[in-house]
Amino acid sequence: MKITNLFCRALCIFAVPLTGVADLYQPVQNYIDTSLNQLDQIDDERRKELRRIALYVRTQTGSGNEASLNFICTHNSRRSHMSQLWAQTAADYYGIKGVKTFSGGTEATAFNPRAVAAMKRAGFNIEKTLEGKNPLYHVRNGEDGEPMRAFSKKYEHEENPQDNFCAVMVCSDADKNCPTVNGASYRVAIPYVDPKAFDNTELEAAKYDERCRQISREMLFLFSQVEA
Repeated sequence: MKITNLFCRALCIFAVPLTGVADLYQPVQNYIDTSLNQLDQIDDERRKELRRIALYVRTQTGSGNEASLNFICTHNSRRSHMSQLWAQTAADYYGIKGVKTFSGGTEATAFNPRAVAAMKRAGFNIEKTLEGKNPLYHVRNGEDGEPMRAFSKKYEHEENPQDNFCAVMVCSDADKNCPTVNGASYRVAIPYVDPKAFDNTELEAAKYDERCRQISREMLFLFSQVEA
């Protein structure tokens, strides 16, 4: 599917309050409630880009197609995983059907344990199901449904969509180095500051939590726009 100028003509959508329908863990629900009270922290430029992704989702699902979002950063270790997991959770929260979220990198490393810990602090149930240098994690945001699989991989990995997906660049380096993402029908850049800079410092947990919170806010805002 080739995305048309419909996106350019319909970006001025205002947030509307929607009622969550997903059966989420209570800590995740509490975290979401706090994030929804902080949407005013999202600046206008980022809102514009998030609305572009929302319109992609609406266009795809409204046409009876699956809306696949592949969140891409360099190492697929921190920001892309957090974005993938929060995007799926936001879609679940708002009851947006037909959404599947993925993540990948320009190279594969591992889902960083600091990012894993931040997601656990947000209320997610994360179980390591395969050990090794690149462990496999099963991630749940509630009791229902299949767990989300999380491990580091290149964006074109066989578990990720190969065509007709939205490439969401969450890292400025990946955005710069991948001006074209093979198979993507749409591409949007919403880079996040990497909390890696604070690894092994006294601010480590706080900075990972800060990025987790920001991503949750923005994914919730994004999916609030899908039915707007």
